[in-house]
Amino acid sequence: MDTKARSLTKAISWRVVAFLVLGAISYAFTGNWQETAFITVVYNVVQIFIYFLHERVWDLLTWGRRRDVSHLPPAVELPQEEVESIREKLRLLGYLD
Repeated sequence: MDTKARSLTKAISWRVVAFLVLGAISYAFTGNWQETAFITVVYNVVQIFIYFLHERVWDLLTWGRRRDVSHLPPAVELPQEEVESIREKLRLLGYLD
């Protein structure tokens, strides 16, 4: 899961791109720099927070994620037969490739 700071940074960087695109489109339609600036700034400030919330909601969902647990050591030493049995069950559940 991304940290809140990472999600916010991603949201801001994406909005910079959108800011430039929307500014160009707005100016093409209005021909007025003041209207273009107002439309572009308001829209992008709103979108930063909407995207941030969207990212946080998706972080709550587990659909489509895999949790690779192969790097986790066992808490106790197990016989090799049990290790293989556990690995197979984890593969079936999608936790190992």
